[in-house]
Amino acid sequence: MPAALSLRNCIACVLVAAGLFAAATAYGESAAFKDNIYDPGRLKPRDSTPVLRVGDVAPDFTLPSIAGRPVSLHDYRGRRNVVISFVPAAWTPVCSDQWPGYNIVKNLFDRYDAVLVGITVDNIPTLYAWTRQMSEKGLWFPVLSDFYPHGAVATKYGVLRSSGESERALFIIDKKGVIRYIDIHDINKRPRLEDLAKALQNLQN
Repeated sequence: MPAALSLRNCIACVLVAAGLFAAATAYGESAAFKDNIYDPGRLKPRDSTPVLRVGDVAPDFTLPSIAGRPVSLHDYRGRRNVVISFVPAAWTPVCSDQWPGYNIVKNLFDRYDAVLVGITVDNIPTLYAWTRQMSEKGLWFPVLSDFYPHGAVATKYGVLRSSGESERALFIIDKKGVIRYIDIHDINKRPRLEDLAKALQNLQN
């Protein structure tokens, strides 16, 4: 292996490790939600029928954001890799842990020229209040509402549950608009950041 390539890989490993360590601290920040969280109890791990596969072109969409402007998937075509994070509902335990963790590992996404896009079926006022609780400065990534038509984008991606929430799911889409990674996760568990980091690294292959 050329020395330069080896050095770049070592640097990448250090950056990822630093991000993972930082995220482990971030998840504890969900203590800010104490007494404000609704616990739905244990849910059916998955409750949808997949419609997309790795290698498919990702369905385009445009949704309103808490920043007050619409965001479209095609905005990033040819410019950035995209990680879509669907989470089921605001003010619930695992969701309120997951996004604060992503919020302090922006360097991980930057390392692989990726942007994170968060989507739930909640309305804009709910998402605004919830994410402000995560960070007074707000989140670095756009947070989008798939509220109306209800769950339309979640349906396109095959992750709308029969109860009306989305699955807890991650999709990585490359700069050409092709899906490179899918994780329709157990709704009761937070996806491992290590797995996401490895999937992002694989974009370079």
